[in-house]
Amino acid sequence: METRAPSRWAWLWFTLLRVGLFGVLLAVFVFLLPVEPWVSAILAAVIALCVSYIFLSRPRAAVSQQIADTRAGRTRSASDADDEAEDAAVEEPGSRA
Repeated sequence: METRAPSRWAWLWFTLLRVGLFGVLLAVFVFLLPVEPWVSAILAAVIALCVSYIFLSRPRAAVSQQIADTRAGRTRSASDADDEAEDAAVEEPGSRA
């Protein structure tokens, strides 16, 4: 199984898919079914959540990988800066090693 690096725009794609799914369901409930608009909105939100959880696992995984990579990059750079500061303190003239 080949693992691909997540797209830089994975979060945008995932968001557009979820909002589009909600919009389509809301339009169906509002225009085709004789249901109150607020009930239609709640039904569309719940059904869109369930459908996106079941069928959008690949885009969701790409977004979570992108978030994890971003957080790991920030954590690494902060620890690298700390290590460099410690190395500079140890290498100062007159310091004991």
